[in-house]
Amino acid sequence: MNGAANIYDFTARDIDGKERSLSEYRGKLLLIVNTASQCGFTYQYKGLEELHRKYAAQGVEVLGFPSNQFGKQEPGDENEIKNFCSLTYDVTFPMFAKIDVNGPQAHPLYDYLTREKGGGLLGRKIKWNFTKFLIGRDGKVIGRYAPTAKPEELDAVIARKL
Repeated sequence: MNGAANIYDFTARDIDGKERSLSEYRGKLLLIVNTASQCGFTYQYKGLEELHRKYAAQGVEVLGFPSNQFGKQEPGDENEIKNFCSLTYDVTFPMFAKIDVNGPQAHPLYDYLTREKGGGLLGRKIKWNFTKFLIGRDGKVIGRYAPTAKPEELDAVIARKL
């Protein structure tokens, strides 16, 4: 979707198959993360869930977007992903259907995110699982964080933006 003003212009299918408008999150601070269940960074689900629980009442949402584009580390279907996240990490934040985050089939949301905040040496491309985008209450991208940035490292950034 070229010319999008903010993330509220997009829709995405949730993990249960329902098409959802991201405008449902209008006015919230969002942390959007591409996830995978068999990655060296999968442990970050724990920290993401902790951020979600700590700040949800203050209008912060973590949104997970599984992707199988990096090392085929998210091979399962949506039901398997949902069960893994729930049973292994007690994830309660919203999870969405598996998507591509790079290339010609990239979800339009990720095309927008990477246009708004490039990725340094690799240009716009998402480098790996657990790349994080912080979205302001106005729906605009305010930060991009590498997969190596642990969720707890973002706690202070989120607290400052509240």
